Amino acid sequence: MAFGVGLPAAYLGRSVILWSDDNVPETGDRRSSVSTGPPTPRWTHVALPVGELDRSIAFYAEFTPLVVLERFSDSTGRSAWLCHDGAVEYPLVLVLVEFSADSGTPHPILAPFAHLGIEVPQRGDVDEIAAHAKAAGCLRSAPRQLPPPVGYICMLSDPDGNIVEVSHDQGVYAAFAEHFGMAGAAS
Repeated sequence: MAFGVGLPAAYLGRSVILWSDDNVPETGDRRSSVSTGPPTPRWTHVALPVGELDRSIAFYAEFTPLVVLERFSDSTGRSAWLCHDGAVEYPLVLVLVEFSADSGTPHPILAPFAHLGIEVPQRGDVDEIAAHAKAAGCLRSAPRQLPPPVGYICMLSDPDGNIVEVSHDQGVYAAFAEHFGMAGAAS
């Protein structure tokens, strides 16, 4: 279940200029004059500094189900928003930011225990991703079974040393399905 080989087509050639004080519309709304915010408060993103944006995008495109939603750049650096393709009702974005002043310098923020978690449908998916990560030199911890609620996991290191956990049978998805009544989602 390796998620991607190379970069998704949506990534190629994307570049958008960030808003600066000189070009923010008078209303203060940076994207449109119509409110497009959530109907209720929502957790929308996790932001991580990265040393090399393109390298980090390639890692997340290859080892997770995330795709590039948007790319931005200005005089202070570059950034990208990664998300699940089609996650509209409850969007959650991984924001990767490369600051020009720190370009090329790794920024391991999520280490040694802190991590991003990806739950996969099958136990074999963990093994397959781990084998692919080992061949790519980014496997941090081989697959192993841990007591509930952890499940069967392996750990990867992104290009900055941040930890990405790939799990099966951890129960996060099933707990949401049960608690919020997402029929059929837990199967």
